[in-house]
Amino acid sequence: MNAADLKNAALEVGFDRVGICRPEPPASIEFYAAWLGKGYAGEMTYLERSLPLRADPRALLPEVRSVLAVGMNYRRSASPQPGQPRIASYALGRDYHKVLRARLRQLARRLPPGTRSKICVDSTPILEREYAHRAGLGWFGKNTCLIDPHRGSWFFIGLMLTDLELAPDRPSLGGCGTCDACVSACPTGAIVLEDDVWQVDARRCISYLTIEHRGEIAPDLRRGIGDWTFGCDVCQDVCPFNRPRPHQPERAAETEVEDLRRDREWPSLIQLAQIPHEDWDRLTQGSAVRRAGYEGLRRNARMNLENAAETDAGTG
Repeated sequence: MNAADLKNAALEVGFDRVGICRPEPPASIEFYAAWLGKGYAGEMTYLERSLPLRADPRALLPEVRSVLAVGMNYRRSASPQPGQPRIASYALGRDYHKVLRARLRQLARRLPPGTRSKICVDSTPILEREYAHRAGLGWFGKNTCLIDPHRGSWFFIGLMLTDLELAPDRPSLGGCGTCDACVSACPTGAIVLEDDVWQVDARRCISYLTIEHRGEIAPDLRRGIGDWTFGCDVCQDVCPFNRPRPHQPERAAETEVEDLRRDREWPSLIQLAQIPHEDWDRLTQGSAVRRAGYEGLRRNARMNLENAAETDAGTG
């Protein structure tokens, strides 16, 4: 199987973007370690524990000779009604880990007999965005999202390590230039410039605060979170590369993946703030929203209600 055959197979199983790169250790590992050293990962201590694995993909598959990077559009245009939870687009459908892994398993079954491979989706300890960049899927925006200049940043990334020797693609070229729309729009000021590199301080990021952070949220950040109940789309919503153009309608195209379009009925914020554990367990089965945890989701709903009350009272 050559590179063209594998790419065609990836498109056939449902991916929108595909590229190939060499499996050399990530050039960004020292920057990543420095980011961790600054405490920007907050309570995500598992990131530091897995640092040795992220330093070389051979720790995951010793025989690796090529890295296949795939992308899947997840864009959804959803505006919740007042009093309803506001959830980031990527989490509106079925848990993306399950969706991407299933498609990558389909792809793995098409590999020649005896081929060694390793599927990597988000939770696997590998710097997937660097390899996706190397494979030509996009370049890094100031908000640290990978941006495809033709399609924007609304896509999941998946990797497959393989022992096949495949012709690599060229890295994606581009940049934000003087645009700072995402920096200015971030409600909590999480996108920062240090050492001439734009990065995200997770401790101030709404996605981190509403998903990974445990316990109460600092008062100076609560108001900035506003009505976000799980995750945040602000920096992508304002990005010019995510706005449609007459000759690039794919920039605004919504996902056609049925599992990602599958909606579930969320209770109101009032109900969510006091939801019993049994109901939470049933509600979040198969959803990325489960990551926030039982207490975290209830906390977020209470915070949304408090922010709304302050706004209505004219103090927000």
